[in-house]
Amino acid sequence: MSCPCGGKAKFKRRSAKCVLTTVGEMTVRRSYFVCPACGASQTPLDAWAGIGRRMVSEHARRVLAVAGSSWSFEQASRKLLELCRMRVSNDTIRAVCDEEGERAGRWARSDEAPGKALAGAAGELEFSTDGVKVNTSGGWCEMRLSVLGKRESGDAAGPRQWADRVLPEPTARVAWCQIANSRLVGARWAAMFKRLGVGRHATLSVIADGAKWIWEQAAARLPSGNAQWVLDVYHASGHLHDCGKRMLGEGPAARAWAEGQLARLLEHGGPALLTHVRDAAAAAEPHDDDDDEAAARRAALTKLANYLSDNADRMWYRDRLAAGRPIGSGLIEGACKTAIGQRLKLNSARWVPRRAVRMGHLRCLQYSDLWDAYWENRAA
Repeated sequence: MSCPCGGKAKFKRRSAKCVLTTVGEMTVRRSYFVCPACGASQTPLDAWAGIGRRMVSEHARRVLAVAGSSWSFEQASRKLLELCRMRVSNDTIRAVCDEEGERAGRWARSDEAPGKALAGAAGELEFSTDGVKVNTSGGWCEMRLSVLGKRESGDAAGPRQWADRVLPEPTARVAWCQIANSRLVGARWAAMFKRLGVGRHATLSVIADGAKWIWEQAAARLPSGNAQWVLDVYHASGHLHDCGKRMLGEGPAARAWAEGQLARLLEHGGPALLTHVRDAAAAAEPHDDDDDEAAARRAALTKLANYLSDNADRMWYRDRLAAGRPIGSGLIEGACKTAIGQRLKLNSARWVPRRAVRMGHLRCLQYSDLWDAYWENRAA
């Protein structure tokens, strides 16, 4: 048997090892070879069967990975014993998930399957990103999740029907995650868009909240030829309601004011609302130093105007409603909760950052419906 060093490995002995499989532990006898030139050892049967140094079969690794990415490692150990009589420690489940998560991250960045799934789906491209706070050994970190999907247009709607309409479900979606600064996150967007075959003139909707780093990186990294930048309407509504509370306090008056401004925004767009708010702020100029109510009103309106000014050209909601396109970031909000939060925030878990990202890779595979494709590639 040849060795990577160029020498010829010689038979040493036969050894027996217990291998964890989905039907229980099995004792396997295999040949053990050693290269006299470099001293490296080989067990060809282990490599052929995909057992690895943890002595876990390929199918068992898949079972451990899905259990460990669905429940806490301790609970996964109990569930596997109950469901299929697999006796495996939580430490082994944790180690297998960590190893498969690292492989899954590399696979998602290099394999053709995600791009093929996206290219074969119907609808227009839709990109969203947001962050989830994860408790790590270095303190709370923001795991930034990004989702590129496709969705067919829904029925046309007017500004008054926006909250009641039901959009079609995405026909495909590819998710990835990082714990990194905004520059590195943006660089990953550019690399993933290229890997997924999205050209610079692709029809694309970018839907996100008002975080400046998102829009700065989107402008620098994402295709801009036929892209529409869209401020999530729920975040815009939240700022309107906050302004109403600062001016009028908690209660129906503040809600009525905010809902009126939201109706104006949906009907006429961001620039029109910005002009209206600036005029209202100018009209709220206090007449003397003791006019605290007018000063508070002006401050609240000025703060809202600054927010609207940064996002004015991202709030053409009426046109998107008429075209049956989304105006909210429900896709990413749901992904943050289901793909990341449900596992990484389970039972107040505390993660080593790199292991949190690896678990995120496994969760993103499942959310993207690429789980089967990954394991088929592993078995090939």
